[in-house]
Amino acid sequence: AVQQSLYAMGVVPSKVKQAWAKFMGGAERRVVMFGLDAAGKTTILYRLKLGEVVTTIPTIGFNVEDIEYKVDKFTIWDCGLRDKARPM
Repeated sequence: AVQQSLYAMGVVPSKVKQAWAKFMGGAERRVVMFGLDAAGKTTILYRLKLGEVVTTIPTIGFNVEDIEYKVDKFTIWDCGLRDKARPM
């Protein structure tokens, strides 16, 4: 009866949620964005970082930005390889 009342009151689900947040929360994640030229990779990167769409120029090399979302930290690499990485 005690276990049922604890579960019904949300104690057990909240403990599971706390354990999950402790296990997964605050993690550092790395993301690499590859894609076709002029596909919007840099626009997406700066939309996530600044919260607004900015005018960009073609990326030569790469852009790297750290973005925090809730408790997670993302390091996002925007690779503008252009024709150098795709020899025919």
